[in-house]
Amino acid sequence: MRKTFKLQVEGKHPDRVLDAIKHEVRKYAKRQRRVPLPAGVDFWDFDCKFGSAEESAEPVHLAEIIQRMDAAAAEGAAQVFVEMVAKEGRRRVRPAGELMATQADGFDDPNSEGGDNDNDDLRP
Repeated sequence: MRKTFKLQVEGKHPDRVLDAIKHEVRKYAKRQRRVPLPAGVDFWDFDCKFGSAEESAEPVHLAEIIQRMDAAAAEGAAQVFVEMVAKEGRRRVRPAGELMATQADGFDDPNSEGGDNDNDDLRP
């Protein structure tokens, strides 16, 4: 999807226009994720660009598009350009011995501090 959205439409409230644009972007991502995956592909990834115009668009992560739209609307921009291109995504194999972030913090082990039960304070 490559599209320039007008943020200020005569006769429509700017907040409703922004909501409609956000809905269209989310709908596109959801629709693309429903497309069957080719063999050897784990998920659909997106190459995204965002800017005030096509010439000034810069690469962004998919999760940042909505935040940038809000910021552009708050600044009073007249239009925004959004480009979202679906691409094949493959998960990387984690090297042996590398801990996940949740394992390294000690919260996964209920007896990491030597306590009997973490729910003792919840009993009457």
